[in-house]
Amino acid sequence: MRPRALRANSFRLLGAVAAFGLIVSACSDSGDESSSADISASSSPSSAAAAGTVKPLDQAALQAALDEGAQEFLLPGAVALLRTPSGTVTATYGTTERDGGTPVSLDDHVRIGSNTKTWTATVTLQLAQEGKLAVTDPVSKYRAGVPNGDNITIEQLLNMRSGLYNYSETPQVNEALDNDPQRVWTPDELLAIAFENQPYFPPGEGYHYSNTNYVLLGLIAEKLDDKPLAEVYQDRIFKPAGLTSTVFPELPDTSLPDPYSHGYFYGTNMLTINDPALPEDMQAAAKNGSLAPADVTNNNPSWTWAAGGGISTANDLATWAEALADGKMLDQQMQQQRMASIQSSDPSNPSAAGYGWGLAKMGPMYGHTGELPGYNSFMGSDPENKVTLVVWANLAPGVNGQDPATTIARGIIEKMYAG
Repeated sequence: MRPRALRANSFRLLGAVAAFGLIVSACSDSGDESSSADISASSSPSSAAAAGTVKPLDQAALQAALDEGAQEFLLPGAVALLRTPSGTVTATYGTTERDGGTPVSLDDHVRIGSNTKTWTATVTLQLAQEGKLAVTDPVSKYRAGVPNGDNITIEQLLNMRSGLYNYSETPQVNEALDNDPQRVWTPDELLAIAFENQPYFPPGEGYHYSNTNYVLLGLIAEKLDDKPLAEVYQDRIFKPAGLTSTVFPELPDTSLPDPYSHGYFYGTNMLTINDPALPEDMQAAAKNGSLAPADVTNNNPSWTWAAGGGISTANDLATWAEALADGKMLDQQMQQQRMASIQSSDPSNPSAAGYGWGLAKMGPMYGHTGELPGYNSFMGSDPENKVTLVVWANLAPGVNGQDPATTIARGIIEKMYAG
């Protein structure tokens, strides 16, 4: 989940804003899929959507969209779930293992990458509601040793405007992920790597998607709640939202609950550190079947921690996306502030893709996306029209550097809101 302008390694968590920028805005005046208009953070749903003219896909159309995208991206398996006032339709494609395994199902657990950030941000805002912190507080109030810590606010961590260097863009991390995929990373180790690098800009003077921000927020949540982050999520997110198939593993734990889908990727971290697309000869080899992806299901995800270590299912992601959009986890005032926090990631371009307090707006939908090696997922909910969409894929990124599930979701959204 990364801005497309940041051509960093395809195995770091990809920034939600990047994926959102690929989705054609529902406010566009045509269904031309060749245009990739940025989504305005402040825009309301399109007039068509607002008028209730959204056209949900039936099961056959949803299945066709998933099949087409899965085949284009060489996916072993994928899932799509669409909830509307007319009911829920679902589609599945392929198997949980490449060239074998069981058929993919809605109950399969997958790694959800940066969708985890929505948990971390929601916990932070709950702590603010309770008076345990304020979004205007400096991060130095809770964590010493942060560069510019006296001038970086909690809000700037939430909205990616702190300027703190993203540890997952460093060769140090990428080489380690290639050479020692079972390494157990601690949050302190990740921050130490980030803080060795100069900040991108002074606090509040730019936008740069950085997992460092959310590792800090996770540590602050642990400190203020006086319990491990897994327990914080369980008590504040999973139980209240009814997420019965969602977990946050301990740092050494590389397993997924049964049933689960394996995850696959092509290439290496260092190969794609400057461009997420594979070289053309490798793309051709993948397409003709002479190059196989690696199974990275049980690579240790501790390097993602509060920025992307969660595991969930399609149904739980849909339920959570609705809770985010409807404000079920926050009081009315805080939810309004969260929605209002979404702003352009490019100050010189108000219509660029936007991001706020652990939440982005994707055309008419609010939510997030997630990617880490082997898995890509999209979750979004349109609270006005009561439409929720989840798509996940068990290979990521695509050989062309694109995010498979997010690209499939874009096509579904375009079909539903076209005209």
